[in-house]
Amino acid sequence: MAVGMMRLAILGWAATGLVAAGLATPAALAQQAAPWHALTPAPDLKGWHVTGGNAKFEVEAGELVGRAAPGSTNSWLVSDANYGDFILEFDAKTDPKLNSGVMIRGQSRPDYRDGVVHGYQAEIDPSARGWSGGIYDEQRRQWLYTLGRNDAARKAFRPGDWNRYRVEAIGNRLRTWVNGVPAADIADNMDARGFIAFQVHAISDAEASRGPQVRFRNVRIITDAPARFATKATPLEQQGWLANQLTEAERRAGWKLLWDGKTTNGWRSAKAADFPKKGWSIRDGVLSVDGADGAESTNGGDIVTTRDYRDFELSVDFRLTPGANSGIKYFVDPDLLKGEGSAIGLEFQLLDDARHPDAKMGRDGNRTLGSLYDLITARNLSDPDSANKRFNPPGEWNRAVVVSRGRHVEHWLNGFKVVEYERGSPAYRALVAQSKYAKWPNFGERDAGPILLQDHGNRVDFRSIKLREF
Repeated sequence: MAVGMMRLAILGWAATGLVAAGLATPAALAQQAAPWHALTPAPDLKGWHVTGGNAKFEVEAGELVGRAAPGSTNSWLVSDANYGDFILEFDAKTDPKLNSGVMIRGQSRPDYRDGVVHGYQAEIDPSARGWSGGIYDEQRRQWLYTLGRNDAARKAFRPGDWNRYRVEAIGNRLRTWVNGVPAADIADNMDARGFIAFQVHAISDAEASRGPQVRFRNVRIITDAPARFATKATPLEQQGWLANQLTEAERRAGWKLLWDGKTTNGWRSAKAADFPKKGWSIRDGVLSVDGADGAESTNGGDIVTTRDYRDFELSVDFRLTPGANSGIKYFVDPDLLKGEGSAIGLEFQLLDDARHPDAKMGRDGNRTLGSLYDLITARNLSDPDSANKRFNPPGEWNRAVVVSRGRHVEHWLNGFKVVEYERGSPAYRALVAQSKYAKWPNFGERDAGPILLQDHGNRVDFRSIKLREF
C-alpha cells in the first residue's frame, strides 16, 4: 500500500474508531474540520478598540476580562473588522450582578444617536429572569427574542460558571445556543453586516465599586462559507421580523398573514359588508387608521377579519402616535352593538399611557397599554425583578401577541407576558361584573369570533398582522 493511501486508511480507521467508541460524532468531526479562526483578543488588544463607558478591558492568561467601573455607561470592546455571515463561538462567565452580552453585526454611526453602539446582541443574563442567549436589539428595538417561552434554554445557563455560546448569523437569520441548547431564532433584515463587540453593562456605582467582571475565552469564528457548517433545523420556534412577510420556518409552524401588506383583502367594516370607504389608508406596507377627532368609531369605524377564529396565536406590530388610543379585539360579536360606538369584544388595549387620559381611568390601570381593557391591568409577568412593562414610545414599532387556547388567554407585549386569564372562570366573571361590559350577557365567552382593529379617532399604524390556529 502506498504511503498516502496508508495515511488515509489510518485516518479513516481513527475517525471510525472514535465514533464507535463514543469519543466523537460525525457532527463533531465535521466541526473539527471547519475553518475556524481564533478571535480572542491579544494582550495588546490589537484589532479592537474600547468605546462607550470607562470599564476596563484586559487579557489575562488568554481570557478577555471586562471590569465594571463606577460612573460608567455601557462599555464595549469593539472589533475593528466588520463581519457579514459567520458562525461565532465563545465561552463566557460573569459576576451574578453583572449583565453582559456579545454584539453581532453591531453598528455605530454618527447619524444615529451620536454614534452610540447599537444592534443585535446575544444576551448574558445572570438575573432571576434568566434570558441568556436571547437576542436584544441594543439601543434600538429592545427584545427581538426573549426566553419567556423557552424554559429549556433558561435552565441551560449556569450562573457563576463558564457557559459555551454559539451564534449563527447567516443571511437574514440569527440563531443562538447556550451550552448546546437552542436559545433564539429570528429572521430580520435590519443589519446584514457589522462589528463584534464584548459588553460590560452599566450598573450602579455601589455594585461597580465591588469590581464585578465578565470573562470571555476560546473565541473563534467561521467566515468562509459558514452556511456549510450551520446547524440543521431545531424544534425552536422562530420569531419573524420581516415586514408583512413569512419565513419558511413560520409557514411550517402554521402562520398565515391576515393582511397582505397591499390590499383590503380579508377585512371588512365591523358594521358593514365592505371595507370602509374612508378613515383607513394603506401606504408603503403600513395599514393605518387615520386620525380624526379622537372619538370612538366615528370616522372609518372598526375593521374586522372576514372569518372567525377560535384557538389561535395572533401577532400584530403596531406604532402609536403621541396621545393615541386604539385596540386589538378578539372573540368579537359584531351583532352585539349595532348603533354608535366600537364593536364589542375582548380587547388588547393600545394606548399612549403617558399622554392619553384613559390611562388614569378604569380601575388600577386596567385601561393602559397591553391590558385586557377595563378588566385586567397589564403588568410584567415575565421578569421577577421588575413589574415595569417594556414598550417603545410613540413613533416606534411594538409587537402585541394574543394567545388563546381553549379558555386560557395570554397577552404578550414585546416578548413579555403582561396578562393571563381564563375566560368564563369565576374570577373572570367577577371582573366583568365590575366593568363597563356587565350589561352584556356572557361577554367574551363566545366560542369563536373575528379579529378587530379599532378606530378610536387617533392615527395608529399596523403591519405584519399574522395568525396561526391550534
